[in-house]
Amino acid sequence: MSSGQEGDTLCFFINGKKVTEDHADPETTLLSFLREKLRLTGTKYGCGGGGCGACTVMVSRYQPATKTIIHYSANACLLPLCQLHGAAVTTVEGVGSTKTRIHPVQERIAKAHGSQCGFCTPGMVMSMYALLRNKPQPTMEDITQALAGNLCRCTGYRPIVDGCRTFCQEANCCQANGGGDCCLNVKDEPDEQDHDKEEFLPLDPTQELIFPPELILMAESSNPKTLTFYGERMSWVSPTSLDELVQLKTSNPKAPLVMGNTNVGPDIKFKGVLHPLIISPTRVVELFDVTQTPRGVWVGAGCNLSEVQSLLEKLVPQFPEEKTELFRALIRQLRNLGSQQIRNVASLGGNIMSAYPNSDLNPVLAAGNCKVSVVSNGGRREVPLNQDFFVSFGKTVLKPEEIIVSVFIPFTREGEFVGAFRQAPRKESAFATVTTGMRVFFSEGSRVVQEVSIYYGGMGPTTVSAAKTCAAIISRPWDDETLGRAYDVLLDELVLPPSAPGGKVEFRRSLTLGLLFKFNLEVLQKLREMNVIKDELPERIRPLPRDIQPSLQEFQHVSKDQSAQDPVGRPIMHRSAISQATGEAVYCDDIPRTDGELFMALVTSSRAHAKITSLDVSEALRLPGVVDVITAKDIPGKKVRTIFGYDEELLAESQVSCVGQMICAVVADTRAHAKRGAAAVKICYEDLPDPVFTAEEAVEKSSFFEPRRVIWRGNVTEAFKTVDQLHEGQIRMGGQEHFYMETQSMLVVPVGEETEFNVYVSTQWPTLTQDAIAETLDIPSNRVTCHVKRIGGAFGGKVTKTSILACITSVAALKTSRAVRFVLERGDDMLITGARHPVLGRYKVGFMKDGRIVAADIQYYTNAGNSIDESTLVAEKILLHMDNAYNIPNLHGRAAACRTNLPSNTAFRGFGVPQSIMIVENMINDVAALLGRHADQIREINMYKGPSVTHYKMEFSPENMLRCWDECKVKSDYSARRKAVDQFNQQNRWKKRGMSIIPIKYGIAFAESFLNQAGALVHVYKDGSVLVTHGGTEMGQGIHTKMQQVASRELHIPPSKIYISETSTNTVPNTCPSAASFGTDANGMAVKDACTTLYQRLEPVRQKNPKGSWESWITAAYFEKISLSATGFYRGPDLYMDWDKMEGQPYAYFTYATCCCEVELDCLTGDYRTVRTDLVVDIGRSVNPSVDIGQIEGAFMQGLGLYTMEELKFSPSGLLYTRGPSQYKIPAVCDVPLRFNVYLLPDSHNPHAIYSSKGIGEPILFLGSSVFFAIKDAVAAARSDSGLVGPFPLDSPATPERACLACASPFTQKIPVSKPGSFKPWALNI
Repeated sequence: MSSGQEGDTLCFFINGKKVTEDHADPETTLLSFLREKLRLTGTKYGCGGGGCGACTVMVSRYQPATKTIIHYSANACLLPLCQLHGAAVTTVEGVGSTKTRIHPVQERIAKAHGSQCGFCTPGMVMSMYALLRNKPQPTMEDITQALAGNLCRCTGYRPIVDGCRTFCQEANCCQANGGGDCCLNVKDEPDEQDHDKEEFLPLDPTQELIFPPELILMAESSNPKTLTFYGERMSWVSPTSLDELVQLKTSNPKAPLVMGNTNVGPDIKFKGVLHPLIISPTRVVELFDVTQTPRGVWVGAGCNLSEVQSLLEKLVPQFPEEKTELFRALIRQLRNLGSQQIRNVASLGGNIMSAYPNSDLNPVLAAGNCKVSVVSNGGRREVPLNQDFFVSFGKTVLKPEEIIVSVFIPFTREGEFVGAFRQAPRKESAFATVTTGMRVFFSEGSRVVQEVSIYYGGMGPTTVSAAKTCAAIISRPWDDETLGRAYDVLLDELVLPPSAPGGKVEFRRSLTLGLLFKFNLEVLQKLREMNVIKDELPERIRPLPRDIQPSLQEFQHVSKDQSAQDPVGRPIMHRSAISQATGEAVYCDDIPRTDGELFMALVTSSRAHAKITSLDVSEALRLPGVVDVITAKDIPGKKVRTIFGYDEELLAESQVSCVGQMICAVVADTRAHAKRGAAAVKICYEDLPDPVFTAEEAVEKSSFFEPRRVIWRGNVTEAFKTVDQLHEGQIRMGGQEHFYMETQSMLVVPVGEETEFNVYVSTQWPTLTQDAIAETLDIPSNRVTCHVKRIGGAFGGKVTKTSILACITSVAALKTSRAVRFVLERGDDMLITGARHPVLGRYKVGFMKDGRIVAADIQYYTNAGNSIDESTLVAEKILLHMDNAYNIPNLHGRAAACRTNLPSNTAFRGFGVPQSIMIVENMINDVAALLGRHADQIREINMYKGPSVTHYKMEFSPENMLRCWDECKVKSDYSARRKAVDQFNQQNRWKKRGMSIIPIKYGIAFAESFLNQAGALVHVYKDGSVLVTHGGTEMGQGIHTKMQQVASRELHIPPSKIYISETSTNTVPNTCPSAASFGTDANGMAVKDACTTLYQRLEPVRQKNPKGSWESWITAAYFEKISLSATGFYRGPDLYMDWDKMEGQPYAYFTYATCCCEVELDCLTGDYRTVRTDLVVDIGRSVNPSVDIGQIEGAFMQGLGLYTMEELKFSPSGLLYTRGPSQYKIPAVCDVPLRFNVYLLPDSHNPHAIYSSKGIGEPILFLGSSVFFAIKDAVAAARSDSGLVGPFPLDSPATPERACLACASPFTQKIPVSKPGSFKPWALNI
């Protein structure tokens, strides 16, 4: 349908202002409308698929039937603009701003240090705000539910939850218990409490925006009219009556019905599906009717899942327990289905009709004998939800023109039990791996089964019925014999081929048995309660603990004689936290569009190893809005980036070496047009033989990036002959996607004369981007200025690839002479930009009976991908840290970067250290298992003690490392809890607890000496205000806040007089990357240098007027012609590493820490909960303890993701499957340790860095492995119940799948294992 037709006018309100849109395009989402049309950029783009919550807004609507106003949170990236007719939308800008007043939610998240990079903060604020509009005094459960759909990559969530907890009014909050010791007051000196409730703005519901009266009148009007909107490629019809809806569907049977757009939306966005017509029945009242009958309740198919949940929750207390079994089972599934934002819009009918194979509700509805009422122009009919209803993937038995009007949910009878279970890669907001609904009905007072119904999701292309299994149970007594038979039948009945889509075949089959066993335990419990059976029961499986407890953060107090004005060492809030919470903070893509600006989209390779035979852009150029296509031929300067002697092409010309390699770029007038243009570019390939994907394949074909490094001390071969025991083992570690909340973003603006360019880019290393663009365009660097205001998270992923992307964007800007904006979509970002290096580690270790490790030989293979990037440096850092905290006299290490046909991997927080030490710690765990001792004893025996020397001959003192270890054991009450864990494990068969305690010694600074330098520029203006610039970029780590503290101390003025605007290459040139945990160390010294110079220049002025104010001194200095601008420079330590001699001093100093973790594991599903974490960290004297604790918690959670959750999956042809938050699970609020204590080691000093502090960005990430080893400990306990002892393989990440299979329960052991090589797996094991 052409957009030539006149559509209706869309009318709605945003933040209290009326918006009318005459040409609403059905393809426009609220997010792009807010950001591009209204320039309300507080609402962020994070993933575009409703998976991260960064774009959360609140929608309010008037319900004429009940005369009430409802408020709910929703994802703006999925909300079609056309659906908002008559709604009032509130965005973060409407909640509060620094110009008017900030809202308590914004203030409390900021003051609790819950905003680091700040990109997720507006979404967090909106989720919490929507909750408070509905429930001004929420419970902790409400808060964690509300935040479940919001991801954050910086903070570790604890401070966000703490900030929100101040709104709670419940007994278990320490504040309500009258304790002056609130969890929010950082435990410190009593006079330095971090924030008390009295300091906060009170929540005042009368101050909120009112619902527009005009919309009430509009909703009350008696004759609503059908709305039609025509877009460029789609039309949208919103009927007002059921009859009209039936007519529309009859004449357009292929047109989808869109309610929440949580299914059709992602299909259009990610799969390129095009629907010429969309029917939106949100205004058809019949679809929302709820009617109770004596046999159950009819629920309108249009009701959203949140409404269904609250309806069922209201019904449960009104009826006797036996009638509401099915209701309660559905409530259980609904609580974990999607996120709050998704449940608020997704409809019940839509959920059933999408017929997803792993649907959460369909198995329960089917097992519970539910039915649907459908209507078409042939009239109404009722269709049972049973095994015949789901025909094939995404298809039901209904005809295309039929519409579900309502769903019947029956009451249950006495003696009838319903169970519902799901297992997902993450506990909340994740698609399930396997789901099930089970119902059993007993004849009165007996254990003989009359009816039984079992359905599974995730075990085939549709929801499947286990009919044969039911037949094996029916008419028999419910006992071990019957169920024992049932498990065997079920195993034969639900078979998955070894190459089934989605993989995890053994795990999914094991889950079908494990979940049936869980249902069995529940049923036995119920029969016992009803006195039907008297037998001794097996254990009751209670759900894993989930209540977040108050946590401690303990740090050193500032000495009494420090001036009250001096902010160093105090817990100061992030300097732009408030702006981030109000949405006013400007990120790269928030910069307003300039006139004539173009948008760029990339075209990437779809083959892993092939020649490009032809590239046809003619069709793309014919599309509306497309301006040009950029290929390698358009690059005037260097077409490659050369690193360590290897060339990486900016745009591939003749051949591609991975899926996702960049080939060309399309520039167009809008994002949508550029994306369509990119899709229209046609590329022909000729596949090359034998692509290499895994480390093993690379070793076999000797495909490496040189040099391969070797290091040794002592003589391993000789030592192996003298030991009591030898052991060989290996462990694989998967990669990790950076998942910075802000995807790669840049804007290149040609100034218009003398080839000058302003580049606004989200990068950690502005100088590299400047140099790269200058070389690519063949112009001098002085024509290119890079500006970095702030970065929405980076973690190492915005260095090398960002500079390459900026080069391509600058070529487009040069060729078109127009500003070009380039923002990667999340899926492309994950595909193109690479991740942490996966590592295969093999080791041979020799040790004595007393636990002393005498010799170890370790071989590391990292999967580098298709280009060198920083892979050889990562391999070097791996070898330099392979001793961790242990003094192993004979040590031999080798590291190789494997060249493979996967997207090139790159730097990531920790830079190889998390992989390096993981393999060493796993080796120590094996030694402990062989000796039958707890691993912490083996760790203790082998630690460095007294003045020590590393394997590369660097001297250091391990005293603080040992103090961290001892302190951690005390603070965590290790020995008592260790005994309690062992006791718990003796009493529980199907749930186990595990504990681990892990140390780290982490080298700080760059081993490449030239990178340890920094510059600063400080201006004092005539009014006394100070502008500071330095070479560090702000990406959430708080570097600007710390620099402000440094300048404040050195100039003796309050921080309020000091401003930091941005990092730019025209103020401080030739800077180094903000990386290696060295940003504060380097730039702090440079700022200090500049400020000292300025303060000394003012000395004569101060002597003349000692009592004067700062302003008066500055005025006097200006009139005396004293320069009020100074540069500062820091020439960092001369570090080096000589690989031929295998010795050097590659680090300035070490940061030490120890972490103790306890987990509880469900052995039947592999699900776990981190019950408690205690971290003791030596960071010298912290410049800003709240910022540093934020770094510690954030790094720990990122490590928890790396070692237990985050899995990158590649297809056998080398395509990344996991290209967004729906497939790739990073930790969410549900993964935070329930007690999360951080202690900064007291009385520690570090002469090697500014104000005796230490770098803290990276070291703690590795300590997330303490969760892995705690899980491994719990698994070992489960294995010993099955009679298995000694070391066992468990690769990282220890996902529920790996943990469950490693437990080797009787159910897992039943599953036949397919022989590798006999089938083509769904995903590669990288």
